[in-house]
Amino acid sequence: MFTSETFSFLRELQAHNRRDWFEANKPRYESLVREPALRFIEAMAPALTKFAPQFRADARKMGGSLIRVYRDTRFARDKTPYKTNIGIQFRHALGKDIHAPGFYVHIADSEDCFLGAGCWHPQADTLLKIRQTIAEKPEKWFAVRDGQPFTRHWTLDGDRLKGAPRGFAADHAAIDDLRRKDFIALALLSKTEVTSPEFVKHTGRLFAETGPFMGFLCQAVGVVF
Repeated sequence: MFTSETFSFLRELQAHNRRDWFEANKPRYESLVREPALRFIEAMAPALTKFAPQFRADARKMGGSLIRVYRDTRFARDKTPYKTNIGIQFRHALGKDIHAPGFYVHIADSEDCFLGAGCWHPQADTLLKIRQTIAEKPEKWFAVRDGQPFTRHWTLDGDRLKGAPRGFAADHAAIDDLRRKDFIALALLSKTEVTSPEFVKHTGRLFAETGPFMGFLCQAVGVVF
């Protein structure tokens, strides 16, 4: 699916992030980026069905799991028109209606490739629900956070508050996690893994390791895992 030429194209796009260059090289984008990404998404559908049946692998060219290459530059200082990474999201079936946890694949040449699972910048009400569930069930949260096989490849990441969030005790046993503004776990990928014929299986195995973590978050926000 993805090849070394995929990374070469992303590297060239980084160096020539202009509309004229992209239009001249759009056939390469299609063959080296979008088509492999859509095949990957389609191939991930059976894997998701096995361990996360509420999450969708949508292989449509637009509006599906593949995040669009065009950047929204309206309010950005960086006015370059194109994203220089491949972003793929596997959203919960209810993801359009509520801020549910999700799975994410990030492929880039100029930065780390990684998998993500969880809630990135959740809305205030979603974040509050997660914090409340952790505060009420800290031992269950610790078992999920520190359990195997989750910690074998996954690391919690994201922003935190400097102090305790409003309404939560500063001396709570889980205060370090209650301060989190993101409940996202990351697993790094090598370019060799991304270009391997086993990439779909590898991604499926890693995502499956997040089952207890994703299940905890889904329960917290009130959706079925």
